Amino acid sequence: MSDLVARTGRHQQRYEEGYRLIAGCIPFRFKYGEQNGDNTSEKIVEVLMINSTSGPGLLFPKGGWENDETVKEAAVREAIEEAGVRGDLVHFLGYYPFKSKTLQDEFSPEGLCRAAMFALFVKEELDCWPEQCRRKRSWLTIPEAIECCRHPWMRKALEEGFLKWHEDGMVSTINNDDD
Repeated sequence: MSDLVARTGRHQQRYEEGYRLIAGCIPFRFKYGEQNGDNTSEKIVEVLMINSTSGPGLLFPKGGWENDETVKEAAVREAIEEAGVRGDLVHFLGYYPFKSKTLQDEFSPEGLCRAAMFALFVKEELDCWPEQCRRKRSWLTIPEAIECCRHPWMRKALEEGFLKWHEDGMVSTINNDDD
């Protein structure tokens, strides 16, 4: 059993202009492919997704940003609670608005949410984490993740945020301790 405990409830939840503020991340790592003829191997980026507890499809870790933490602290906390990973936030991917059917409340009756998403370079996968009984982790290539992504806004964060950053060569500048 995990010594970590997931935060629950909405008494510390942040709202802004009718939007519930959400923090999340796209956890990633490097995997090496087969060796090429010149004794080098291709560095492949994989992203970590988790199952949804409310239906089919996969998600990136995310949750409410609370008033006693920074948005970065909230994103790191959600990665630990939901996906059981620790690492470094290395890039802000952007804000992604969405409408939630399950997150409607008195402060956001229409279920409007705005997610701040980050790229998180994974350095540690925990054996025990708060939601391990409800969540399964899946490492996927970016094309696989695009196919499996449950929510359009998360797919947009992956394609327009993370993939663009990756194609601009920024992911390759991350130091990988396993090199």
